[in-house]
Amino acid sequence: MDAAARLDRIDLNILVQLQKDGRMTNVSLAEAVGLSPSPCLQRVKRLEAAGYISGYEAHVNLAKFANSVTVFTEITLSDHKRNDFVKFESSIRSIDEVLECHLISGGYDYLVRFMCSSIQHYQELMESILDRNIGIEKYFSYIVIKSPVVKSAIPLRSLVRTAG
Repeated sequence: MDAAARLDRIDLNILVQLQKDGRMTNVSLAEAVGLSPSPCLQRVKRLEAAGYISGYEAHVNLAKFANSVTVFTEITLSDHKRNDFVKFESSIRSIDEVLECHLISGGYDYLVRFMCSSIQHYQELMESILDRNIGIEKYFSYIVIKSPVVKSAIPLRSLVRTAG
């Protein structure tokens, strides 16, 4: 039995509600999921202890205080031995401007999402990454003009079957 099967519909609803507002009070959460506060808090603690809830974070409105540019970059490595992937991933992980890095199938090896203060900042960053000699053969950059849809909540109800 996989771990997701141990979640019941109330557990799933707790996770959905907390994704919407991680700061909601236990009383509000209990009301939203149809429990009294004490059992609700017990479930939240159990979900945290089991690793279903990995943390809570604030969503920052960057546009209020800084300019930024998002860049998606396709990266192809020169060689494809295990050590080449390890070397690249280890190096890219340490770069603050890297928000996501995905090893993918298809015409290139990695899709990386950068957030920089400007296009010039991005280009300087890419030059410094290339100077690290971490096996990059080529890269293609895609500057984000507009993001009409950005979601941080996982569509749990679509992805997870519950027990009961």
